[in-house]
Amino acid sequence: MSISITFPDGNVKAFDVPPTGLAIATGISPGLAKKAVVVRVNGELWDLNRPIDRDAAFEIVTRDKPEALEVLRHDAAHVLAQAVQELFPGTQVTFGPSTEYGFYYDFARPEPFTEADLATIEQRMRNIVKRDLPIVREVWSHAEAVKHFEKAGESFKAEWIRDGIAADEELTIYRQGDAWLDMCLGPHLPSTGKLGTAFKLTRVSGAYWRGDANNAQLQRIYGLAFANDADLEAHLKMVEEAEKRDHRKLGKQLDLYHQQEEAPGMVFWHPKGWAIWQAVEQYVRKVYKAGGYQEVRGPQIMDVSLWKKSGHWDNYQDNMFFTESEKRTYAIKPMNCPGHVQIFNAGLRSYRDLPVRYAEFGGCHRNEPSGALHGIMRVRAFTQDDGHIFCTEAQIEPEVTAFHQQAMQVYADFGFTNLDVKLALRPDKRLGDDATWDRAEDALRSALRAAGVASWTELPGEGAFYGPKIEYHLKDSIGRAWQVGTMQVDFMMPERLGATYVDENSARQHPVMLHRAIVGSMERFIGILIEHHAGALPYWLAPVQAVVTPIVSDADAYATEVAAELSKLDVRVQTDLRNEKINYKIREHSLQKVPVIIVVGRKEAEERTVTLRRLGSERQETLSLADALLQLQTA
Repeated sequence: MSISITFPDGNVKAFDVPPTGLAIATGISPGLAKKAVVVRVNGELWDLNRPIDRDAAFEIVTRDKPEALEVLRHDAAHVLAQAVQELFPGTQVTFGPSTEYGFYYDFARPEPFTEADLATIEQRMRNIVKRDLPIVREVWSHAEAVKHFEKAGESFKAEWIRDGIAADEELTIYRQGDAWLDMCLGPHLPSTGKLGTAFKLTRVSGAYWRGDANNAQLQRIYGLAFANDADLEAHLKMVEEAEKRDHRKLGKQLDLYHQQEEAPGMVFWHPKGWAIWQAVEQYVRKVYKAGGYQEVRGPQIMDVSLWKKSGHWDNYQDNMFFTESEKRTYAIKPMNCPGHVQIFNAGLRSYRDLPVRYAEFGGCHRNEPSGALHGIMRVRAFTQDDGHIFCTEAQIEPEVTAFHQQAMQVYADFGFTNLDVKLALRPDKRLGDDATWDRAEDALRSALRAAGVASWTELPGEGAFYGPKIEYHLKDSIGRAWQVGTMQVDFMMPERLGATYVDENSARQHPVMLHRAIVGSMERFIGILIEHHAGALPYWLAPVQAVVTPIVSDADAYATEVAAELSKLDVRVQTDLRNEKINYKIREHSLQKVPVIIVVGRKEAEERTVTLRRLGSERQETLSLADALLQLQTA
């Protein structure tokens, strides 16, 4: 029987016997075969050595492709598991997937792994790579797999097969050399030698079998893996830099906020941290006003009946906090949108009134798992720069376009000029029918094109349960991406909560609801700002913009006067009148990331001048007090 292989350029080649992807690649070019990692057969990734037994659209996936990197990371996990079982006989393996930057594997072993073990395991992994063991795909029956893993003492694997896989279903097994194998869907490399050496084990943590705290505790070993050593080294340098910028470390060092066990996932803002908050909030409030938004305020708790009508009860209640009073159950709001619908519903609306734009710095609470909490980046209590636009379907495009332009300016003002736009599409668990989702998704695509967005990434299954959303992913100064703003089209909630307006024919219609946020969670955005700027926030955002410090005590009165004049101009200023050497004080305030240090002495007091020293510069500038006040007011 002849097998027809169709290549990406449209050419078709016939084979008398089922060819492997490796054979086809070698026939094209030995160099291509060397770079090949897997192949795509009718859209599905296959092993290079797997015979192609059907007519197929065919593509070679080389080492530089994202799909190849995921395979490499999965192979690194298998090499890790083999290394552990060679070094520590009796250890059971469970599962080991690839991750965003590497891989992990969960192990069942009575003795805990140590940091010293990681170095030993990594060395054995490199030995397995050097051995260049062939990786062979096999197909086993259900009974054959259960029997093998039970005999091998792999009780977790045997349980998974018995409980999670139908008895008549076949399983794929990948064998590395003669002595090690594991159950896996694949695909994998043709041999361990193809993995290369661009991997590194990083840490050990605890885990639970099947992710359930009621099950057996396991040990998880994490690692990094990249296509080449240069990419690995670049990532390690980025991680090192990220550790220096960690907002939790800088938050303590700069005295911005703290968190404590009595309020998990919540933030105690200190004066300096709250000054940053207020700078962000007041800036965003001006953006609201310029965009035609009316600021509103809704209650923190509302009866659960409202959340049942909105769809949150069925789709989001696991993430919500509840309380009771006088035999009524209330939900602490996880988001502001149902409250804004109530404000819209409070009056009779005409089509002439639309669009109606509401904005709120709304406090929300979400019951995030304790293991997911991370400083002020992932919290349980947070405030959103939340807004909702009630409009007609025809108004979606101009409203989304205006929002996009507004968001781009905001991000640039905060120092973010590199970003990606993504479109999150319908999730499996959702309200409404496919036709409604088609309209909502197409409306956002059309609006992005109208806003001049040349390209975006689509994310199937990642929309909200009530509608698709545009996501804005900012790239920070060390290349990490952070998802912040969103724009969502919602045809569902206005109808569910009875929102209507009177159209030009005097008929009642449900408005479209656009959910929008530019910075998103204020807590998270401030954390991102801290890490992006490594704590050295730009002058307009800095919690203390200037410190006035005298060289000698004779200039204390003048230093106090200078600070008072700056304070009148709303400059966030402090004085440092301590009896310390000036170089010591300059060093301390530089470590606190104060943008401007103003030094005064007898001469400055007599001549009514000041000497400015800016953060990160050794250069000093002496100005008249009047010129300095003007410069610092507008800096």
